[in-house]
Amino acid sequence: MAELMTTGIWTVSPTKEAVFIEAWTTFAEWASSMPGAGALRLGRDTGDARRFVSYGAWENVDAVRAWKSAPEFRERIAQVLQYVDDFQPSELDVVATCAPGSRTVAHLDRAGVK
Repeated sequence: MAELMTTGIWTVSPTKEAVFIEAWTTFAEWASSMPGAGALRLGRDTGDARRFVSYGAWENVDAVRAWKSAPEFRERIAQVLQYVDDFQPSELDVVATCAPGSRTVAHLDRAGVK
């Protein structure tokens, strides 16, 4: 099965950026310990200091579902959400990868389309 990415677009409440980053980091440390989790990252929009984008690689959709259904998930995500005005999560199938200096590698999606 293809790799899956979880992403989130976070609009942080004014003056809460530092505590948001701290809360997200605590959440990500826990999430990255889950089976199937890869590196989790948080980026800040250079044009809007209140806008952050998180993204993380997962082995497959089953790993993501197990993480999101873990008993602690709601409590832990709530610790991050208390600092945001808006949150837009998504799950993305990785359909192509290109490493520096290499050719693009196309992946099959779940429907088997290349």
